[in-house]
Amino acid sequence: MEEARAALARIPFFADRDLEAATFERLGGLTNRVYRVDIDGERFCLRIPGKGTEDYIDRRVEATNARAAAEAGISPEMLYFDEASGLMLTRFLDGVTTMTPERFASVEGAVERAARTLRRLHRSGRNFAFHFELFSMIDDYLGVIAKRGAALPAGYHEVVAEAEAVREALAAHPAALAPCHCDPVCENFLDTGERMWIVDWEYSGMNDPMWDLGDLSVEASFTPEQDERLLNAYFGGLPEPFDRGRMVVYKAMCDLLWTLWGLIQHADGNPAEDFWAYALGRFERCRALMATAAFREHLEAVRRGPRG
Repeated sequence: MEEARAALARIPFFADRDLEAATFERLGGLTNRVYRVDIDGERFCLRIPGKGTEDYIDRRVEATNARAAAEAGISPEMLYFDEASGLMLTRFLDGVTTMTPERFASVEGAVERAARTLRRLHRSGRNFAFHFELFSMIDDYLGVIAKRGAALPAGYHEVVAEAEAVREALAAHPAALAPCHCDPVCENFLDTGERMWIVDWEYSGMNDPMWDLGDLSVEASFTPEQDERLLNAYFGGLPEPFDRGRMVVYKAMCDLLWTLWGLIQHADGNPAEDFWAYALGRFERCRALMATAAFREHLEAVRRGPRG
């Protein structure tokens, strides 16, 4: 807890407070150290960036987008952000439940609340810094992995080559870009039972909104029935094949990208979990989906473009 106390001492917001009276609770986080801070009857969330994250996260971009998301009422109020170090302080949200795949499956209306919050984000009109471009990010992550001398799963480059068909299909009918979270893991959704909040904007940027839906489906292990509920709540009815196709294509592509992210965590010695197994699991899931006839049908729908 001394690390957290020392971090608070660097934040002007606490200049006149007795930091010895502060209490801390360690919260979840795969790459960063996150704490709930209680002081003077108030609660805050303190985020201390993990070692090595500066190689693949632009903290200036994160600060811009997190502020925009907070102003749009989608993320908690930001009180401090040090763009040099990534140290961040926000209000702590009381009365919320951190989501998990199990909670998305069992809590009534959770899938729909997540869909509506993502739609609100995508239609907020905010201009996020950074263009989240899938294939450029794959190249960037491969560069980070090369720098660390880390190994790739057998066949990775071959699957990237196969994904050229995805690149071409998406480029044939580019979707309008919108402010997107881009890393919608379950734990980034906080549920009040009436609405969802979204936190952690490290990978956010302007992107195809269907990325967020496809990635959430993967992260939350949605069933086909949950996918239908997600799409129906987001679109207010059945989506057209072009939209559904992009969502399914991105389910494979997010696994292709986050495989590399997992390998970077493994190379950095991140103890949060077995990131080698994480990366291999994501890669095999990507390869399995891309090999299905259904994937090819959805890819063809993307290639054809929107109706009318």
